Amino acid sequence: MPTREERIKGGLYGLLIGDALGVPYEFHPAEQIPPREQIEFEPPAGFHRAHSGVAPGTWSDDGAHALCLLASLLYRKKLDPEDLGRRLWNWYELGYMAVDYEVFDVGVQTSNALRTFRSGTPALLSGPKGERDNGNGSLMRVLPLALWHTGDDQVLVRDAMTQSLVTHGHLRSQVCCALYCLWARRTLEGASDPWAEALATFRRLYPDPLEAHAELEFHIRPDRPEPGNGSGYVVDCLVSARDCVRAEATYEGAVKAAVALGHDTDTTAAVAGGIAGLRDGIQAIPERWRSALRGQELVEPMLSELIQRI
Repeated sequence: MPTREERIKGGLYGLLIGDALGVPYEFHPAEQIPPREQIEFEPPAGFHRAHSGVAPGTWSDDGAHALCLLASLLYRKKLDPEDLGRRLWNWYELGYMAVDYEVFDVGVQTSNALRTFRSGTPALLSGPKGERDNGNGSLMRVLPLALWHTGDDQVLVRDAMTQSLVTHGHLRSQVCCALYCLWARRTLEGASDPWAEALATFRRLYPDPLEAHAELEFHIRPDRPEPGNGSGYVVDCLVSARDCVRAEATYEGAVKAAVALGHDTDTTAAVAGGIAGLRDGIQAIPERWRSALRGQELVEPMLSELIQRI
């Protein structure tokens, strides 16, 4: 069994490597994705890769936003939405926490929210709140909160929902972030069925008739039998990641299954990869990917500080 330290390292690198693995396959439907044995940082010859100018092994906005959140948590020693908003804006404008300072993938909702924040709107009011504003941009970055957090489940859930408000204000996005953090926490603890235990915890914290309970049961529908499709919708992203982690016994299998779904490949693989890395530990992530991931000089100092909290 991996140690807690190995799980934490596996979670953070699992997210970043999953993201980088998915980058060249983004926007392609499932039928255009290469066979799983050919899914690598460098796609097979002849594949029309997305972001053709981006070097293999480079994380996208998913990884950069997760590192922005981690940096904010470590510096402020609490969740500070205003500080997070400033760091996300610095990513958007200056390439903060992006490999080579290059920003090459920006979600529409995130872009709108950050411009709203930059214009002077408080961070907690910046994220759009319409039902159609439920992209996966706050879900993709939230894992470091679960790795860093030492509060009880109720405080973890509250903070997970709060950080979503900076870019994605609808309650559905908030609930998905909260459920993901509980899933990550139970995985880190080595629970036998971390998804089921996360659901049980959320239902206890938000019983009927609370609005968050209704979002969970009627819109997220976490017990749904339908498989995920790997789209950019926050609910589908979360369910797709769940399916990939459930179906695959290895980290490599989980992230390749996520990429094989097509569409928002980098985010699905980042969300699934974070959980699979927590489950399996850093040593279970293939060495060829760990050594080829670019930008590790940004990660290691923060990861060392995070590990010291154990």
